[in-house]
This record gives sequence, C-alpha cells and structure tokens, in this order.
Amino acid sequence: MEIVDEKGNSLPQQQQENKKLVAGILAIIVGSLGIHKFILGYQKEGIIMLLITILTCGIGGAVTSIIGLIEGIIYLTKTDDEFYQMYQANQKTWF
Repeated sequence: MEIVDEKGNSLPQQQQENKKLVAGILAIIVGSLGIHKFILGYQKEGIIMLLITILTCGIGGAVTSIIGLIEGIIYLTKTDDEFYQMYQANQKTWF
C-alpha cells in the first residue's frame, strides 16, 4: 500500500517505520522528557511534558514517564500504516 503525505507526495515505507521505531523507543526510555513528541512534530505537547518534569523537580516526571511508557507501547504495537494514519497524517497528539 502506497502512503502519501498531506500534500499527496509518496513517502517511502522505511521513513515512516524509522519514525515509529525511534518515537516508540524514546517514549519508553525517556518518555518523561517528551522527546518522542518532538520526533513526531508535536512541539506543544513535548514542551508540556518537559516542563512538567523540570518544574516539579522530577516528581511530575513519574506521571509523564508512565504516559511515555504507554505511548511507546502503543506506537510499537501499531502497524506502520495505522501509525502513519493516526499520528502523522491525522496528528493524534495523546495516546
């Protein structure tokens, strides 16, 4: 199945898979920092997660790391097409 971006350009399968894999692994490992959100292009959500962790001196990091863990598992269990449609084409920002 050919996948296209919002401008109608064809995307290589490997490019999406890499973004899915990188975002999923980063969400599991350092989810409290919101780096996986920045990888997917969600700056506002990434800044929210980062600020919660920093401004609470790491206490809020427990909550954001659980969110990151859940999101990482969700990212990695989706097929490439589902991941692309949900998180890159439709811009679903949370879970």
